Amino acid sequence: METLFEKFRRKLNFSSPQIQRSMHQDINWNARMIGIKGARGVGKTTLLLQHIRDTQNFMSNEVLYVSLDDIWFSSNRLVDLADKFVKTGGRALYLDEVHRYPDWSQELKNIYDDFPELQLVFTGSSLLEILNARADLSRRAVVYTMQGLSFREYLEIETEKKLPKFNLEEILEEHEELAREILDQLRPLRYFNDYLKSGYYPFYREEPDLYFMRINEVVSMMLEIELPLLRGMELAYVRKIKQLLLIIADSVPFVPNVSKISERTGINRTTLLAYLHYLEETALTINLFKDGSGYSQMQKPSKIYLENSNLVYSLAPGNVSQGTLRETFFANQVGYKHELQFIDQTDFLVDGYYAFEVGGSDKKKKQISTLRNAYIAADDIEYGYENKIPLWLFGFLY
Repeated sequence: METLFEKFRRKLNFSSPQIQRSMHQDINWNARMIGIKGARGVGKTTLLLQHIRDTQNFMSNEVLYVSLDDIWFSSNRLVDLADKFVKTGGRALYLDEVHRYPDWSQELKNIYDDFPELQLVFTGSSLLEILNARADLSRRAVVYTMQGLSFREYLEIETEKKLPKFNLEEILEEHEELAREILDQLRPLRYFNDYLKSGYYPFYREEPDLYFMRINEVVSMMLEIELPLLRGMELAYVRKIKQLLLIIADSVPFVPNVSKISERTGINRTTLLAYLHYLEETALTINLFKDGSGYSQMQKPSKIYLENSNLVYSLAPGNVSQGTLRETFFANQVGYKHELQFIDQTDFLVDGYYAFEVGGSDKKKKQISTLRNAYIAADDIEYGYENKIPLWLFGFLY
């Protein structure tokens, strides 16, 4: 265990302080067991280390951070670590990458039940299943989902200004006043295209020339390691799901024709629908379904987007259109905390109530004129008017 403390303090010393993510305020850090799940690369480890540095006496033996992919666990059990940690005064145990540890859910349950004085905070893949894991942690763990930087968080990093976040209703009802509040401090459109291209993953400032290479590595690790590990997919089928992802990337927003894709890839219909579901679970795509059509694994999505606009540049650099970037941005930022559905008349139905058409500054209201609770999210404008709202403002939802 001494080795783990040494690694933890070294990692904490060498981790660079960054702006605190808004999610830090959303988490109830007093809960006895906290889970944070999300795609690789969105900043889960950094969030843990920041919280430890800012709130804990990390030089005491009461706090320990470990990554469960550490070779130490090849010959040591997590439950034994917890036992020894508590007996030597440990009070808060932070566990990174729990999905890399066999029987993680059963051992976490045992630790939670056997050591009531110990707080557990863990992170894991977006594929992590808390409810359906062999040991049901849903009654014990408070679980949060994390995604990459919002446009607001990106602006805070770039400008070093503290910016407010707004809820959807505030944006719809008060967007002119809210836009004025932001524009008094900075010009969002100056930064918007840079964010769409290379501002979503928190590591964008580390060796910018290698940014897209790192994104591709993240994608490969999710498909080649996490899918086989957490969904039991045979490695032989990973190539097929990569092929499917590239087909989607080449024509986003993608309207899937299951018969044609099946013929092109050699994947049967049932397996193909499962793969489309897996791609969304890994946070590589956003799958839209028609209102009321259901969301089962065997349901065909009506439209598919890549999960964020940086993936468009990374996976399909020769097929980047402004329209695709705008819609992908809206789906990513709004879909984080709201339910998105496909609707024939416009681009998105949000929470089954609000209809949105996404476009440029010249987007007319004719398409939504017959709809109730309908709005235009328009790019290239600083201020909106009535139900025409600046697209960039939807990047202030978190």
